[in-house]
Amino acid sequence: MARDPPARADLSGEPTSPWLATTRSPGYDPLESDVRVEVAVVGGGIAGLSTAHELRDRGHAVAVIERDELAAGITGKTTAKLTSHHGLKYDRLRREFGPDTARTYAAVNERAIDTVEERVTDWDGDFGFRRLPNYVYGDGRDAIEREVAAASEAGLDASFVTSVPPFDRAACGVRVDDQACFHPRRYLLELADRLAGRSGTELFEHTRVTGIEPGSPCRIETTVSPESRADGDGPGEPHTVLADRVVVATGAPILDRAGYFARLHPKRSYVLGIRLDGRYPEGMYYDAGEPYRSVRPHRDGEGDLLLVGGENHKTGQGGSTAERYRRLAAWAREHFPVESIDYRWSTQDYVPADGLPFIGRLGVGASEISVITGFGGWGMTTGVAAGELLAREIDGEEVRELKPFDPLRATPKASLPTVLTEGADSAGQFATDWARALLADDGEPIEPGEGRVVRRGSKPIAVSRSEDGDLRAVSAVCTHMDCLVDWNDGENSWDCPCHGSRFSPDGRVLEGPASDDLPPRKPDG
Repeated sequence: MARDPPARADLSGEPTSPWLATTRSPGYDPLESDVRVEVAVVGGGIAGLSTAHELRDRGHAVAVIERDELAAGITGKTTAKLTSHHGLKYDRLRREFGPDTARTYAAVNERAIDTVEERVTDWDGDFGFRRLPNYVYGDGRDAIEREVAAASEAGLDASFVTSVPPFDRAACGVRVDDQACFHPRRYLLELADRLAGRSGTELFEHTRVTGIEPGSPCRIETTVSPESRADGDGPGEPHTVLADRVVVATGAPILDRAGYFARLHPKRSYVLGIRLDGRYPEGMYYDAGEPYRSVRPHRDGEGDLLLVGGENHKTGQGGSTAERYRRLAAWAREHFPVESIDYRWSTQDYVPADGLPFIGRLGVGASEISVITGFGGWGMTTGVAAGELLAREIDGEEVRELKPFDPLRATPKASLPTVLTEGADSAGQFATDWARALLADDGEPIEPGEGRVVRRGSKPIAVSRSEDGDLRAVSAVCTHMDCLVDWNDGENSWDCPCHGSRFSPDGRVLEGPASDDLPPRKPDG
């Protein structure tokens, strides 16, 4: 029996972030010849470009390789807070790792905020940089008091406050002064242009890395991303980058020598860009409860925006993503005088099991390769910090501040419960999805805007229909580790519920750790 068409209540707002909507395409060429360079940076977001800039300042020849456009991935879809206070972070750091690690975490992030401020002050342009207080509230008075004590001990200007925020009910919170926000893509496009203007630097967009081989030199295999080719006929000719050192600054490492897939889990969250009919709050706010809420103002040339974020869940799980936008909009309307919702977008972050990012040597047998990943939603500040720390290490310094972030660290007390939980979740998702696919009834029609995994013989096929009625079909087996993808109705994508790879309806990789597209299939068999 045919089902009713899926509910498609109106989703307000242009489906993009204001960072992407108000900036140009960078316009750098793909890599179309072999290259020899001192340091290759894979990934053109805030971590990759910050690393490249710091390396070039130290005299190293650098190439940046980006699969899509610079600063258009996670960096282009952030709420763009520059803070050292990342939720109720410092109480856990002090308990699990000790006060020295908490102080290191605070110091490198505070220095990163100052670095961004120094740069935008020197540059000529509007980068939306503002110093604001940051508030974290929720989760009970005892937790807030412990956090104030731990953050203060770590060196932050933290204080206990009551009756905050003005738009929500909370008994108390933590206030940390002198934090900041900015327009991340204007900042990074300026950084990229300044890099491109210097000899010894090459920037490549629309270049997909298909393999990285450690060695002396390291070998990086690339192709031109298929979607950027004028003929649209698959990837271009392969080309090689040889480099003495490689920095992998992608959301999830595309080369895994240390079991990162088991020590990171992917998280999606949602953001609305809202115009208010009234005053905007003068501060940044984060509700540490479940579901979390993030609120911060942004000033642009067309007037102020309020960015409201939340509704996080593990990628590929948690039901309708369109419904999450609707719940976030309902919450915003309950708490603010909403005039219009101008933007809506989602982003993906990778959360480390022990709560600390991975910054340093990739793993055994790959001493020439470093990794930056696992920001857990706080990459704007820590990405800048990571670039400075890694550049110093590549330049030959002994960087003691890198020790807490060592990708090869063993932290069973802090990480084992999460590793076991997430591992069991991935294994259970793998088994459940395959069983459901093998039992699937593929006789039901697929409506416009809908996607579903169906069975063709013993093969699971991911079939979707565009709003124009076109039917598209690809393999439903994720090219990373063979989990089955699930339809994301908010972004019209196929998302892997095990490790967070995402694909367009025609199978193109949108986010890693997968590096290969989903192969095309015939929708009718």
